[in-house]
Amino acid sequence: MRSSATRTIGGPRKTSVRCDPGGTPVAVSGRRVECVRDEWRVDEGWWSGRPVHRRYFEVVLAGGADVVVFADRRSGEWWAQRA
Repeated sequence: MRSSATRTIGGPRKTSVRCDPGGTPVAVSGRRVECVRDEWRVDEGWWSGRPVHRRYFEVVLAGGADVVVFADRRSGEWWAQRA
């Protein structure tokens, strides 16, 4: 019998991020950010009762890994989407 459970591949996971005074990441999971490739905000869902307010960054870490991280501006938690 097959399980009906589904699993999200590449879904966000909590991470630790250290930021400069302006809120830009300088380290992700203890690894130095070499450069910020992009930054954007998502503010949507206000009409649904479950609004989303996030600040996203695509960064390159020391060693060359490309990572997308975002701050949930409601909870203050940081999440990573790929590493």
